[in-house]
Amino acid sequence: MDISKPGTLANLEAAFGGESMANRKYLFFADVAKQLGNSELARLFRDTAAQETEHAFAHFRLLHPELVVADPAALSDEARQQVLSRCLELAVEGETYEYTTMYPEFAAQAHADCDDGAAAEFTEQIAESEQHAGLFRQAASNFGRLTPIEHHHADRYSVALEALQGQGAAGESEPVAGLWVCKVCAVIYDPALGDPDSGIVAGTPFEAIPDSWVCPLCGTRKANFIPYRQPVLLPA
Repeated sequence: MDISKPGTLANLEAAFGGESMANRKYLFFADVAKQLGNSELARLFRDTAAQETEHAFAHFRLLHPELVVADPAALSDEARQQVLSRCLELAVEGETYEYTTMYPEFAAQAHADCDDGAAAEFTEQIAESEQHAGLFRQAASNFGRLTPIEHHHADRYSVALEALQGQGAAGESEPVAGLWVCKVCAVIYDPALGDPDSGIVAGTPFEAIPDSWVCPLCGTRKANFIPYRQPVLLPA
């Protein structure tokens, strides 16, 4: 396949995105089926998700042939480092795009849709408009929460890349005062912002949050939050 042609390249990227999305969607369906007691259907969704992963990998190998390793044992240490460095470079690129561009733009659009959509529909379909506005507000909140997460991911990958290049060792800082991070989805609780959607006003320290509070993104319990530490490069 000639991926030097723009059309083919775009199709491969779209196919990779579609198969990747199908994988996560089917895993979500599997979780729903498991919760509802249908283990056979859950297994079907998981098996299909695994197949979609293989499809996505096939597309990604064509998009990034520099990452395809036919014989790992034959690679020199330098070649191994080049491949791993490329993986980290792509990871940093993706996470940086998410926190600098994608999520800020999505959050702004969600806020705009909330205002415009609600205003347009309230006159005829109040209930539906309220539901839409609520969904848009939730989307805006989620996008806003994801921005610092992707920033954190990009920082971790950047430190890992520098460590791989021999500039030091990947490590973590001392806990950042007041900040707590979810072990499940990496949402960062900042007392300066609180969690207004859950009734936690700005200025509320994490320790003062009720034990019944759950992560606003993934829903896990408060006990699954740990003190936040920044990724840092330590002397080798």
